[in-house]
Amino acid sequence: MFVPVIDRNQHPLMPTTPSRARRWIKSGKATAFWKGGLFCVRLNAEPAAREVQPLAVGIDPESLREGYSVLSAAHTYLNIQAKARDGVKDAEQASTCMRRSRRTRKTPCRKPRQNRQQSKKKLPPSTRARWQWKLRLARFLCQLFPVSVFVVEDIKARTQGKRRWDQSFSPLEVGKQWFYVELGKLAPVQTKQGYETKALREQLA
Repeated sequence: MFVPVIDRNQHPLMPTTPSRARRWIKSGKATAFWKGGLFCVRLNAEPAAREVQPLAVGIDPESLREGYSVLSAAHTYLNIQAKARDGVKDAEQASTCMRRSRRTRKTPCRKPRQNRQQSKKKLPPSTRARWQWKLRLARFLCQLFPVSVFVVEDIKARTQGKRRWDQSFSPLEVGKQWFYVELGKLAPVQTKQGYETKALREQLA
């Protein structure tokens, strides 16, 4: 177990051990705080060194549970299992049903707007909520750890071999491409196939 460390300017540093964190807090060198359910320390003085090791964040996106790991070549600093966002699709269907029922009432109402669901430049609400949740977790980890690279297990959906269909055939494919672009703004992104991660797990087991 390791404790995330940040400096006075909220910049993440290398994590430390709990014993060293307790000594820092007792001597007044650092202040303890909680962030997102994680125990962290904030240095009250300038650190003696700012050298950091390359840290990678591994992301395993799934339909029900998602895995996040922060690790270096020597240590695994954090493992998180998060529940994927769901329920947005049902909420949107209920909202659509209520909106259509209001149109049949004999009451003054505004002029109908253009059907925004036909816009091809925007992600569907359920897809956007699911991938934005992954992006928020990645940003949260970047606030606590000096992340140098993201490694994502690539997921794919089957195509039908039709040009018109394959352009946006799956919310999975559309959402992950948006996620890779936004994630690349935080740190470089590398993708791994499922068989590659399986071989690494078997090698390290």
